[in-house]
Amino acid sequence: MAAIATINDFKKAKENKEPIAMITCYEFAFARIIEQTGIDVILVGDSLGMVVAGHTSTIPVTLDQMIYHAEIVRRGAPNAFIVCDLPFMSYHVSVEDALRNSGRVMKVTGSNAVKLEGGRDFRATVEALVRASIPVMGHLGLTPQSVHKLGGYTVQGREEDKRRIMIEDAKILEEAGAFSLVLEMVPEELAHEISRMLSIPTIGIGAGRYCDGQVLVINDLLGMDERFTPKFLKKYANLAEVAKSAIQGYCDEVKSGAFPAEGNVFK
Repeated sequence: MAAIATINDFKKAKENKEPIAMITCYEFAFARIIEQTGIDVILVGDSLGMVVAGHTSTIPVTLDQMIYHAEIVRRGAPNAFIVCDLPFMSYHVSVEDALRNSGRVMKVTGSNAVKLEGGRDFRATVEALVRASIPVMGHLGLTPQSVHKLGGYTVQGREEDKRRIMIEDAKILEEAGAFSLVLEMVPEELAHEISRMLSIPTIGIGAGRYCDGQVLVINDLLGMDERFTPKFLKKYANLAEVAKSAIQGYCDEVKSGAFPAEGNVFK
């Protein structure tokens, strides 16, 4: 598949049954590396609150922080399709707030789209953003900004009433103009049903094999936190161990006097 350049490419990918690979990123060095791979989409996620800032949820993340990190990622990946998360309470109070804050994200960061969490309650918001030429990626299932309301980080949509609501919400977001939809921690069969129902692509995280694409947090797939081992995650590296080994080697050489060596000094 050719690299995704516009929102139209998302629908083409679904029509052609070409899976979409999305990854989160928060800083310049990794953004530069990602752009040299076949990754289709970079998400500057509010997950940075947890994996970068060390919070226990995404709720403390501010709009200014999202803008700061999205600017950095854009500098590292000038040609990538970048989606920026709208953080907690940046679009909840009013449609006007959502327009103002999303417009600022787009103008300052150079992102291609924004992502927001929630279904029918935000139909008018999605419609207004799309009318204002701001592309919107939706997000259903486990919506981390609602973690206290949901009662924790648990699989969503197992009960029949919640299953029905999620299916309805997915259709509502599509009708409102969302160009794609993240499904997080959803039973595989439900994610499959939603993916078949929609004409826009679904991108899963813990939503099984039948979504139109997948997304993982870069820190997680690189194995940077040895304690984080959810069922949906596959670790493609163990950078925590590599980094510890390298840092310990440096520390040992400094203390032994082996570094700096002859080749590391100026004459």
